[in-house]
Amino acid sequence: MKKALLIVDVQNDFLPGGALPVPDGDAVIPVANLAMPLFEIVLATQDWHPANHGSFASRHPGHKTGDEVFLDGLQLTLWPDHCVQNTHGADFATELNRRPILQVFRKGTEKDSDSYSGFYDNAHRKSTGLAEYLWASDVMEITIVGLTTDYCVNFTSTDARALGLKTTVILEGVRGVELKPGDCAKALDRMRSTGVLLQSISELE
Repeated sequence: MKKALLIVDVQNDFLPGGALPVPDGDAVIPVANLAMPLFEIVLATQDWHPANHGSFASRHPGHKTGDEVFLDGLQLTLWPDHCVQNTHGADFATELNRRPILQVFRKGTEKDSDSYSGFYDNAHRKSTGLAEYLWASDVMEITIVGLTTDYCVNFTSTDARALGLKTTVILEGVRGVELKPGDCAKALDRMRSTGVLLQSISELE
């Protein structure tokens, strides 16, 4: 059985100066680069929104970032326009070592549904192909770094556990957007409750 490193959404728009900057978000980059040589398989997810994506607050007059609306039957948090397809903001961070990345799985590609998880859209109606790639590659254990603790890392890691994968999140390698105080702590508790291992990079073998 093989092990894979999964780098979640380390994209320009989530870094300082981006459209949806995560506090200290660039701190995950050296951790990701340091972890890559420890894995034979390195993969990444990429937020890849159409310009008219339904999660953008700009598409909902009278609403702002952080508001909740319903889209395609699901409650959805609104965000600034970010990670629009084929823009600089959607590109991976320049400092991220992209050479070892074997495959990129794009998510949030449909305008009427969002996808926090690297595996599925939020309604679990459509797969990104990540699970199928892992199974085909005989991977049953993944380690996750990236952005953000309280959203995409949270949902990706708990979906991985639901799929039966041994899942580790490297604490130094994640940061959260923390729309509400305590969101990251709640996300880490949720991960623990599903069996996600929360470790330091120094504990990686």
